[in-house]
Amino acid sequence: MESEKKILSFLKPDLVEKILQESTVQEFPKGTEILRAQQYVKVLPIVLDGLVKVYSKFEEKELLLYYIEPAQSCVMTFNAALKNSPSKVFATTETDSKIILIPVKLLPEWLQKYPDFNELFYTQYNLRYSELLETISHLLLDKMDKRLYDYLKKKSALTSTNSIKMSHSQIANELGTAREVITRVLKKLENEEKVVQNAGEIKIVGEW
Repeated sequence: MESEKKILSFLKPDLVEKILQESTVQEFPKGTEILRAQQYVKVLPIVLDGLVKVYSKFEEKELLLYYIEPAQSCVMTFNAALKNSPSKVFATTETDSKIILIPVKLLPEWLQKYPDFNELFYTQYNLRYSELLETISHLLLDKMDKRLYDYLKKKSALTSTNSIKMSHSQIANELGTAREVITRVLKKLENEEKVVQNAGEIKIVGEW
């Protein structure tokens, strides 16, 4: 309980107590789908530990939207919950994760009663908007080698490891491109001594 209070310490103590009383804390293994598109949202997640990937699918291709880190929630889930509309996104645990699940039926009352609860989601909206602008900038201005390098660098930072265990197909899905493109660009980065590949692992060994 104390660890949960520490993660939620950005909220006022009375709201933290209310969240812990009314919500459920669950642990999910890596790779667990916790939300799918067209599903009605019943609980609002706040990540306590771990990492959650939020993405969309277009013609069987995944497109990474953002990651939810500890002390963060999901603005897309929040929006769907308030409107009582089906989710437009999928969410899957990227690592083993501990998540607090808040019943969405409590949201209208808490948004009125606790100003810092509102502030949590205003902050999340601003964060995701900034990330969206950054993504658009990468798409418009950067070549694929720079996009891929920055993606690997961010993934490494988020997972606190210099070794990224992902297939070329998985990376291609998250970047919205083809596997063959990722394979070719990774080889280019390897020749430039920015990354090395070995037995399904990719390691960053040089700076851009």
